[in-house]
Amino acid sequence: MFKDLSPGIKRSITRSITVAFEQYMNRIDWSESKFDLSTFISEWRDYIQNQATWYDKVENDTKNNSQFHQELAVKINETIEKILSEEPTKEQMDEIEALQTELNQEYDYSCKTEAKYVIEKLKEELKKKRSN
Repeated sequence: MFKDLSPGIKRSITRSITVAFEQYMNRIDWSESKFDLSTFISEWRDYIQNQATWYDKVENDTKNNSQFHQELAVKINETIEKILSEEPTKEQMDEIEALQTELNQEYDYSCKTEAKYVIEKLKEELKKKRSN
């Protein structure tokens, strides 16, 4: 069923998983101990029903089909695995190192998307420090 969707809809589904996962992980500060798959799925479902463009383009019969749900579960797992396995860039690592040095703090990060989050968090902390 998933394979029968248009390439554009498949890309949109992948993008919705990526965006919802990043938003969820940012909300829980990328804490593995706070991660709850059922909560993420619930938030993703809310995202696709209210913000994703592809949701209204897929027939209700397809969306209600258990095989489609199984295939979506596989796609969710693949997408999350891809996000978590993408190494931070050298530029990200250098920027994090510089910010951590300036703030005298240290953050752990393991993937490109988490590094992006850490950079934003450190920049916000630096901004607060400079305004005091």
